[in-house]
Amino acid sequence: MNSSTVATLFALALFAGIVGLVVAAINSSIRALVRERALIIAGAVAVSAMLGSLYFSEMADFIPCKLCWYQRIAMYPLAVLLVMAAIRRDQTMLRYARVVALLGFLVSAYHVWIQWFPEKSNFCEFDNPCSAVWVEAFDRVTIPQMAGLSFLLIIATATIGLWASTDSADV
Repeated sequence: MNSSTVATLFALALFAGIVGLVVAAINSSIRALVRERALIIAGAVAVSAMLGSLYFSEMADFIPCKLCWYQRIAMYPLAVLLVMAAIRRDQTMLRYARVVALLGFLVSAYHVWIQWFPEKSNFCEFDNPCSAVWVEAFDRVTIPQMAGLSFLLIIATATIGLWASTDSADV
């Protein structure tokens, strides 16, 4: 499998997750299911993002830039902590996961901005620029965009997981 195929598969999984959260926002029974399994869902997103970043750097030989490393600094602990919290059924971890994911999302958003407007930033290194686009899923979705979507999915799932159950009257 080449890096373009892997990027497309990851992007498809992210879009499926976004559709799932939109359905959860509309349907109270799906929302209750997401709330019940928020730690597992958020953990799966974080682990998948971590494995994706490792694939791109270790198998596809893409050299991570500074901003990629900062995004990894946010994502890798989430992968470990959310899986541990899911095993222990510790919903309180979702509060902290949202904060770390928000910080990671902000870095991803800045990274996407640099890719769109490379002339507006001096943050990049000359030999490994943050503006480099290694791969695009669907000819549009870059690695920082996929990371940002992963962080958004974790934030949204954690938020649903922390909501008090008010849907019982709807059943």
